[in-house]
Amino acid sequence: MSDMLLLGTRKGMMMLCKQGNGWEVVHHEYMGVPVSYAAIDPRNGKLWAAADHGHWGIKIYRSDDRGENWEEVAPPQYPEGEIAHRFPGDASGNKAATLSYIWTIIPGSPDRPQRLYLGTEPGGLFQSDDGGDSWRLIRGLWDHPSRHDHWFGGGRDFPGVCALVIDPRDSRHMYADISVGGVFETFDEGETWEPRNRGLKACYLPDPEAEVGHDPHMLVTSPANPDVLWQQNHCGVFRTTDGARTWQEISQPDGPVHFGFAIAADPDDENVAWVVPAISDEIRMAIDGALCVCRTDDGGQTWTDFRDGLPQKNCFDVVYRHALDVRGDRLVFGTTSGNLFISGDRGESWQTVANYLPPIYSARFGD
Repeated sequence: MSDMLLLGTRKGMMMLCKQGNGWEVVHHEYMGVPVSYAAIDPRNGKLWAAADHGHWGIKIYRSDDRGENWEEVAPPQYPEGEIAHRFPGDASGNKAATLSYIWTIIPGSPDRPQRLYLGTEPGGLFQSDDGGDSWRLIRGLWDHPSRHDHWFGGGRDFPGVCALVIDPRDSRHMYADISVGGVFETFDEGETWEPRNRGLKACYLPDPEAEVGHDPHMLVTSPANPDVLWQQNHCGVFRTTDGARTWQEISQPDGPVHFGFAIAADPDDENVAWVVPAISDEIRMAIDGALCVCRTDDGGQTWTDFRDGLPQKNCFDVVYRHALDVRGDRLVFGTTSGNLFISGDRGESWQTVANYLPPIYSARFGD
């Protein structure tokens, strides 16, 4: 189990390390600057942070010495002339594509030691093959014919690439999570992509079973069986066992498991996953003012909610899509109210790591 935590928060990047029975903040970088995502590259131990400076734009930072020193890395740029979204019959509404947010930073496979991916807004996936020194837009996804007519922003102006799942058996095989657009699959390292949304529900569309236009908030796989993927969707929790050819809803009809943002899969058991439910899109807060984490041990047929150590009264916390992580039997999650919780028994009981932190956008274990 990892003894390091990396947090992306509304007020900078925080690194925490386990010391005795508690956790201590050992680095706090870029204070006052929103850091949308922070994580470690397990292949080489480098730390990465993506920042949204607002007036000064999007920044990327890298550390080669576990956070002692940081350097700024040039972010990608959308090619000149690219349009974020076309409005048919109204060219005046067209807006040039410019980098407005970095959702996630994804290390490539071990067989691509210098490769990194960036999931960005407005809906672009970028690739680097020199450790982040330069970036190129993956045209196959950006030029997909469904993008202009069927992708759109869910709570934001434009769609975002929020997750990328790389098949550990074949680094050319990947799944991209587009919010709002859906799940897309490539077998040729991003040259061509196909939508994989059969069985999902888009409850906000005229046709809830449309091929494209779904909103997977977070997409993860089970390393124990990469054909098993899980998603916390805007319209429920879904699972596939056939490599995203078909999806099955595994929400609870009468229980808390339905709406939320984060989901985590057990690395060793393809039938185990965790979510942190919220009331709904319209009411983004803990259900009944009580925070819980739910786990399934049977592929989503049943769920158990765990509350030991979590606030059960007057709780308004929500957990964003990258703010839940698992490593062995240890889980961590951070909330929009700046509370950080950790479990050492697979989510069955929780202890408070910290209160009164800035809103937490991402929480990731280190090495």
